Amino acid sequence: MPEVPLDFPRQWVEFTDPADSDQVIRADLTWLTSRWTCIFGNGCKGIYADRPHSGCCALGAHFSEKKDRKRVAKWVDRLDERTWQKIDIGRRRGWYVEEDGGEKTRVVGDGCIFHNDRDFPGGYGCALHHLAAREGVSFVQTKPEVCWQLPIRRTYERRKNEHDERILVVVIGEYDRRGWGPGGHELDWYCSGNTEAHVGAEPVYKSNRAELIELLGEPAYEELARICQAREDAMAANPDRAAFSAHPADPD
Repeated sequence: MPEVPLDFPRQWVEFTDPADSDQVIRADLTWLTSRWTCIFGNGCKGIYADRPHSGCCALGAHFSEKKDRKRVAKWVDRLDERTWQKIDIGRRRGWYVEEDGGEKTRVVGDGCIFHNDRDFPGGYGCALHHLAAREGVSFVQTKPEVCWQLPIRRTYERRKNEHDERILVVVIGEYDRRGWGPGGHELDWYCSGNTEAHVGAEPVYKSNRAELIELLGEPAYEELARICQAREDAMAANPDRAAFSAHPADPD
């Protein structure tokens, strides 16, 4: 099946963050209970047709802030020739550059400087991902934020509560083509709404547990997981209820 349309009915939930009464979590249950999974190296066609083996690493990674880049830098210092194919370029010319008022990883050849080619003995794909496995830590610690979040999207809203007090709303949703800005609609292929990538053994809220805990904190994640499980139970018990419809890219 082709990529599904961007606009379809979704079920959302809101709840107060158990760890912060001044913060509300708003989450897309349709996305979080979907069967999306990363298929990099296993059918991923890459965002550009002429660079299929680069996945979504073709443009390099924009750091969310200097703190993000400084955190990654500590792990870059631990990379060596066993894990990082382009280490000579990175050490000689630098591994990040300034662009559009921010900082991003350097692009070398078909993708990010940390992207290893298929035939590299140290492992195909992200050197920082392989480093995490070697060091026995989560890749959430070693990779730029945008890399480990995608295709989960965290945004923020401000609103007033019933007491006319301003509260923060943390929104967790699907990082679909619109999240990339105007260029998102020009990508040759994209995974989040593509049926080929909705083949996960577990729903997103389980398979991306580490990422969601990092984004929300453990108390909020545990409440979100409880709600997601309740939705899954309701979907199984009420398969014809429109409110409990699965993500349209999920298998029938």
